[in-house]
Amino acid sequence: MNAPVLVATDGSAVATEAVRWAAAEAARTRRALRIVHVSGVWAYDRPTRNAYRAVGEREREILAQAARAAHAVVPGLPVDTAMIWGKVTPGLHREAERAALLVLGRHGHGLSATLRLGSAVTGLAANAPCPVVVVPGPANGPHGEVVVGYDDDSSAVLEYAFDEAVRRGVALRAIHAWMPPYPGFTLHQQIFDNAEAEAGRTLRPWRERHPQVRLVTQTVCGGAIPALNAASARADLVVVGARKAILGSVTNGVLHGARCPVVVVQPAHALAGSR
Repeated sequence: MNAPVLVATDGSAVATEAVRWAAAEAARTRRALRIVHVSGVWAYDRPTRNAYRAVGEREREILAQAARAAHAVVPGLPVDTAMIWGKVTPGLHREAERAALLVLGRHGHGLSATLRLGSAVTGLAANAPCPVVVVPGPANGPHGEVVVGYDDDSSAVLEYAFDEAVRRGVALRAIHAWMPPYPGFTLHQQIFDNAEAEAGRTLRPWRERHPQVRLVTQTVCGGAIPALNAASARADLVVVGARKAILGSVTNGVLHGARCPVVVVQPAHALAGSR
């Protein structure tokens, strides 16, 4: 059986947008949707029986609201819900081991700092055992384009981006950004042409493997973060990478600045293949 799309909710508005996005994604990929909420009664100084009861009632309502939001997007979608007791990051990490995709809202809230879903985004994006999608808020599309940021060591990221463009039937904008070697560097056309040619060589194997994808290439002399965030305003998804369980400054900057959902892919995800 296909692994489900997993989405976490804390009842916040942006988490509900993540649930809606995850429901649409589950339907598009013909998977079930699993909605989880992480909580713990240590949000209170001295947990009592009433505290347990109050927390439990609130958590059940959060999950029920999320399920209703998912079914409002895709009536009849297979949905199951679960409440997890513990800390957010390890709890969601364990759940993600059985998921095809983990979807999070970019910001959230909770009963205490240890329960904030938004604060767990960076750690999960860097370490989750499946790709992680971070949803910034309400959808601003569709635009018919996926954006990927890449360099000469981005095999997993490019593989995911091309596959996603094929699955969605949309164009792929591949952005390669390179920084001048020193301050005050004078950019000559030949230098830019060489950088563009090198970027093209990196893309060649995927272009040949996916000739049906309408590929738009963009080489930028300067920072990748502003280029990717600008492109996100007209994209349905931005694909970026993490290496060795570490988020680089570019990925972190895009996670916090993109206008559309961002998926973080690690090399291990490509090795694992579809679940």
